[in-house]
Amino acid sequence: MNRDRLDPVFFALSDPTRRDVIRHLSDDGPVTLVELASELPVTRQAVAKHLAQLEEAGLVASSAEGGRRRYRLTPGPLADAMGWMVDVGAEWDDRLEALRRHVERRR
Repeated sequence: MNRDRLDPVFFALSDPTRRDVIRHLSDDGPVTLVELASELPVTRQAVAKHLAQLEEAGLVASSAEGGRRRYRLTPGPLADAMGWMVDVGAEWDDRLEALRRHVERRR
């Protein structure tokens, strides 16, 4: 995954309220803005702004149902971000293992 697609995901995940939104969507499934706002300690307007940021990052999708919008989690970008973190972690594991071998040889 290229950085241009990961940056908005990590930016969106950097905010604790947006992480709470993702948690609620993951636990509760598709919800309306009003339903989500009732679960969070921020205004509906703030929730709408957070949802817009999450939607821009591709983490949330919305659809119209009976005059209301329902928001649902789209896990693909989360999987991409996790894959990136696994790759970076593996690189560090390799480096640390090389350092460990070097230190062992010097003993």
